[in-house]
Amino acid sequence: MLRPDQPTGTKMDLVLNIADHYFFTPYVYPASWPEDEALRQIIGLLIVTNLGAAILYLGLGSLSYYFVFDHSLMKHPQFLPNQVRREIKYAMSSLPWISIPTVALFFAEVRGYSKLYDNVADSPFGWPGLLFSMVSFLFFTDMCIYWIHRFLHHKLIYKNFHKPHHVWKIPTPFASHAFHPVDGFLQGLPYHVYPFLFPLHKLLYLGLYVFVNIWTVSIHDGDYRVPSLLEKVINGSAHHTDHHLFFEYNYGQYFTLWDRIGGSYRHPSALEGKGPRDCIRRLEAQGKLKNGINGTNITNGTNSSNGHIDAGSTISKAQKQE
Repeated sequence: MLRPDQPTGTKMDLVLNIADHYFFTPYVYPASWPEDEALRQIIGLLIVTNLGAAILYLGLGSLSYYFVFDHSLMKHPQFLPNQVRREIKYAMSSLPWISIPTVALFFAEVRGYSKLYDNVADSPFGWPGLLFSMVSFLFFTDMCIYWIHRFLHHKLIYKNFHKPHHVWKIPTPFASHAFHPVDGFLQGLPYHVYPFLFPLHKLLYLGLYVFVNIWTVSIHDGDYRVPSLLEKVINGSAHHTDHHLFFEYNYGQYFTLWDRIGGSYRHPSALEGKGPRDCIRRLEAQGKLKNGINGTNITNGTNSSNGHIDAGSTISKAQKQE
């Protein structure tokens, strides 16, 4: 399916090719419309990207929410009213807007302007190159996301673009994609830039894209367990929850490396007995936790004494944003 003006050796993107073969060509588009025509590719990519993003978000989010997420966290004073519904609503309204610039990058890949390749034999370094690209993808994107994330926390940027994601002080898995569209696109940009700079196998690229979504859900899933040998290396849910609570720490995606280099690393409060669950247990023991489900809990304005802001203030602000 090469166009005469395409760079030699490029093929239609794997996912779009499958969608054309099994769905678009037999059921949607007329047979006279070539599969490699630019407009058709753009329309197809928009459909596939939006559908794929929604399936990944809702599917992974639901699995994590029902089987991993600790629902006792919903008793926390800073868990907002109707938070899960609001997270889903915000994410689903943002994903179509994020897809527009993302599809522009996918289109460039489909037209052969990236360094994606189909076969291991096409890799400059064979199987070792394939394995190296997997590792380098993680470190490259982790580095880029760290600096993009810090940029989004700049006082001139934060309020307009990144603040909506920080509404969720005690996030659920559904907060994972609940970004402002500009925020969501910028933080996803490194994943799409990598194959324009470095060779990457198409199947590996697809697998890494799924992994990225799994990881993004996992750092919002409220499962604070981290193997002791890795707790200072891996940026897990405990680390990222502290980012939501304290703002200026743990900007990284997978690793703590750049937080250590950038001086923004904070050892997770949940691993020191000062996290959200400890706050809930303390409030329950003091008899200050009321209506402890689904974000309706209020502690009569009592500060949780572990660095979290006043519960009553949080809920009041949330209701204004509703």
